[in-house]
Amino acid sequence: MSEEISLMKGNEAIAHAAIRFGVDGYFGYPITPQSEVIETLMEEAPWKTTGMVVLQAESELAAINMVYGGAACGKYVMTSSSSPGVSLKQEGISYMAGAELPGLIVNVQRGGPGLGTIQPSQADYFQTVKGGGHGDYRLITLAPASVQEMADFVALGFELSFKYRNPAMILSDGVIGQMMEKVRLPEHRRRRTDAEIREQCPWATLGKTPDRKPNIITSLELDSEVMEKNNERFQAKYRLIEANEVRYEEVQCDDADYLLVAFGSAARICMKTIELARAEGIRVGLLRPITLWPFPTKALAARAGKVKAMLTVELNAGQMVEDVRLAVNGAVPVQHYGRMGGIIPTPEGVLEALKEKVVR
Repeated sequence: MSEEISLMKGNEAIAHAAIRFGVDGYFGYPITPQSEVIETLMEEAPWKTTGMVVLQAESELAAINMVYGGAACGKYVMTSSSSPGVSLKQEGISYMAGAELPGLIVNVQRGGPGLGTIQPSQADYFQTVKGGGHGDYRLITLAPASVQEMADFVALGFELSFKYRNPAMILSDGVIGQMMEKVRLPEHRRRRTDAEIREQCPWATLGKTPDRKPNIITSLELDSEVMEKNNERFQAKYRLIEANEVRYEEVQCDDADYLLVAFGSAARICMKTIELARAEGIRVGLLRPITLWPFPTKALAARAGKVKAMLTVELNAGQMVEDVRLAVNGAVPVQHYGRMGGIIPTPEGVLEALKEKVVR
């Protein structure tokens, strides 16, 4: 890592990290509250320095299909949007999963359903981790809780995506996207050469070479038996990801009687709630999923036998709470507290909900 520290928004950090990582192409479309991603890329003009392509597509559908095309060539390509725009990208994301193409999608969530509000939300959890498009597929999903993680997860998202040949998503929200913090930016990496891409991505459609035939990238297979074999291969890959790539953070969990479970901006709020609760003698800890998929199921199951109850805190009507309940399998009560419509919970509100719903 470099020693360069800058003050910037989370959205801006995404853009700067993409340039420094050596991303080959960004294809997007402006929508609040993530428009600073493409705005920053246009201001930085990386096509003049690194050769990175930055293009405002004519629509969200066009953008995700441009990502599909670039990914098929083994390139580091990405897109970003906010909730309604990501909904429009779902078909293309499913196609990428079916064609086993890597790529990075950023969702800076806003409130819905429909056009909703431009204020923050975490209501795209179901869409992201359960598969917003058709078919049996999964997205590697990273949930940043700081501007620093917005920057760090660009590299991590690409690394995991290419390791498993599977799309990855950074699932952020309007709080993290718009807030300003100090961030340590990564060192510049040069973009890979075509020769390096051929070596690293033998599956890519880079044309015929003396030692191989042209590759064909597609998610279409009309033979049902072959398609079932494809799906069996996908599921085996997903099990491998679940076994090796779970990431989470635990805060003051060892002596906790009660456990808060939250991701992204909600987890930041819960950090203050822990301080307030412990000042009143209520021993509370926090488990923050960093990967929403694969989900830290085993970590939550292990904590279930050590706490009296759990409370999920989310900017939605209750979505991640279902996965927490599945993880603990009835071993401990699990309740939910959330705000909707772009209203952000306060630490004091979380504490009151904790007392009302789970503290006995």
